[in-house]
Amino acid sequence: MPARAKQLAAVDLGSNSFHMMIARVRSGQLEVIDRLKERVQMAAGFDDANKLTPEAMERGLDCLERFGQRLRDLDSVDVRAVGTNTLRKAKNADEFLEKAERAIGHPIDVISGHEEARIIYLGVAHSLADDTGRRLVIDIGGGSTEFIIGERFEPKLVQSVHVGCVSHTLRFFADGRLRREAFREASTAARVEIATFEREYRRMGWVSAVGSSGTVTAIHNILSANGWADDGITRAGLRQLREHLISVGRLSKVELTGLSPERLSVLPAGLAILQGAFKSLKIDRMSVSPGAMREGLLYDTIGRNTHEDVRVRTVESLVDRYAVDRRHASVVESTALRCLDQVCIAWGLHHPDHRWMLSWASRLHEIGLSLSYSGYHKHGAYIVENSDMAGFSRRAQQQLAALIAAHRRRLKPVLVERLREVGGGETGVRLAVLLRLAVALTRSRNPQPLPPFQITAAGQAIQLRFGPGWLDKRPLTRADLDNQRAYLEAAGFELSFE
Repeated sequence: MPARAKQLAAVDLGSNSFHMMIARVRSGQLEVIDRLKERVQMAAGFDDANKLTPEAMERGLDCLERFGQRLRDLDSVDVRAVGTNTLRKAKNADEFLEKAERAIGHPIDVISGHEEARIIYLGVAHSLADDTGRRLVIDIGGGSTEFIIGERFEPKLVQSVHVGCVSHTLRFFADGRLRREAFREASTAARVEIATFEREYRRMGWVSAVGSSGTVTAIHNILSANGWADDGITRAGLRQLREHLISVGRLSKVELTGLSPERLSVLPAGLAILQGAFKSLKIDRMSVSPGAMREGLLYDTIGRNTHEDVRVRTVESLVDRYAVDRRHASVVESTALRCLDQVCIAWGLHHPDHRWMLSWASRLHEIGLSLSYSGYHKHGAYIVENSDMAGFSRRAQQQLAALIAAHRRRLKPVLVERLREVGGGETGVRLAVLLRLAVALTRSRNPQPLPPFQITAAGQAIQLRFGPGWLDKRPLTRADLDNQRAYLEAAGFELSFE
């Protein structure tokens, strides 16, 4: 009997709708076996303090409870759940995410606009013919719009602007009236955002323009069904659709072949944004991709599972950009992972991401030296937290930055609390302890690996054992471990060594 094909799931907590896709992986390709979509309009659920209202959170949580039942039997490493613009923006996003993760039964990562754009492009690229022509991809979401220029499977330029069909609806079409002036203002607002990168994009150029996701697909369906465009989306077709809506005058009176009822409320805003993009970027015709965020998440997960993890390339790029001492970083990494292998059971550090996070922090712990030796751990943390890091969620980037900040000097209470906050409780603190010990043990910068040593952990107690006389010949290492004992004691750990 053939082995059962592996199943992967992608969950997109969008600003307008929540989507879930489950697929089987066969020979590296996806075979979709289930889809769920619910319109929750989280972006329409903000109060005056920029917080999600209880009603908006309830809509989202009810949906995730249903998604959670379907995902209950899947392993967490095979489920990618991400939040986008609304959860980037909400002041009480953490409150919602804590409940949402319980509802769905899996971690949820809030990703940056650049990361959202990268994943969308990956989904589009896998859904189209594998040609060598450069393409422009535009994805209009509920709270943001992504613009990507890429070639084959590699994005070259990515931008995410705070313009979306839900937010634009609230701003320009909240009263349901379809006025020419409202369309003009909405389109101009989109063009103002695009103006910041318009010249750079037009300079790079593209062979074809592609749209993705619900808004663009809905407009394409309307134009095709009403005979306003023969092949894809055209300027003339968009203009005809706008004139039709203006002639109707009110959203409640709109009846269009090809328009689903759930898309009606955000159609005028989505149309205005797309017209603004066509004008600013001089687009004449746009095709539509069947793939976008969900497909991108699934293909990105396949890459992680087959050692084609974009996060590895991102870390390597930072190592090169900031001229990190690769040889020493490699010694620190191998030492840290030797420590992890010996305490992973006692400290519950089994997840593959624990190993990856410690590995990446080891490779990047000296990145701040490119700015200054004084306080270089702080400089490194700042660089990592504020760089565009493809493949990393906001929380993962914050955890990596916190580990780098904590690898030397005192473990102040505020830093320990930060490690707990972004690193999953004690997991974050324990990874920091392992990194600190690896850095202390390799301070001499000897390229040779350390001789065998033992490390054991029981709760907050850590014991290091070296070969006979090894520490006696290394007074600097002994002094560093003495310092670490004092630093760790202040953070609630007990270090002993012999």
